[in-house]
Amino acid sequence: MVLDSKRNRVDFILDPTARLLRNVSPNTISSLALVIAVLASLMLFFSDQWHLLLILAALTVLVSGFFDGLDGKVARLSGKASKKGDFVDHVLDRYADVLLIGSVAISSWCNPVIGIVAIVGVLLTSYMGTQAQAVGAGRHYGGILGRADRMVLMIAMPILQYVLLTTGSSSLDLVVIQTNFLEIMMIWFAVVGNITALQRAWTTYRVLK
Repeated sequence: MVLDSKRNRVDFILDPTARLLRNVSPNTISSLALVIAVLASLMLFFSDQWHLLLILAALTVLVSGFFDGLDGKVARLSGKASKKGDFVDHVLDRYADVLLIGSVAISSWCNPVIGIVAIVGVLLTSYMGTQAQAVGAGRHYGGILGRADRMVLMIAMPILQYVLLTTGSSSLDLVVIQTNFLEIMMIWFAVVGNITALQRAWTTYRVLK
């Protein structure tokens, strides 16, 4: 599932909104996306106590992702695109990633070891993408698990977990282990995130001289 290459399919929503917000600083929009991600992370952490927070968290992640995709478009439309703005956007994105995934990692939904490996995988994936650009190979968005994929899973899995809870069960019996949809998401991030990081590292290494 690689959705980063499909981002232009939501341009019909982002472009009109970007035109409306062209007088707003792109950094302000990036910061707003982070603030909303903080709210989503708090909802995810406390969702084991109030299950409706799973649905609210999913919607909040969606809004955060929307603003995250909007800042770059506003910057280009308003002529404010710059290396400094791009750097700020990446810094705030990484904080958002750690907060969202970290909130699940330290919650009762997930084994903390799985959570740590998931955070490592996600951060290394992002690092390999920008490191490729740093060594002159161009920014690398390839691999199995991109940021858009992670955002979709962070919207879908809390909703699925809420649906599961409505059946009277909080976990899935997979014969060898008992788990839940949020932990399955984290296992995916842990395994596929690290595979993606290695994919990007290998692809970059091959094009270097």
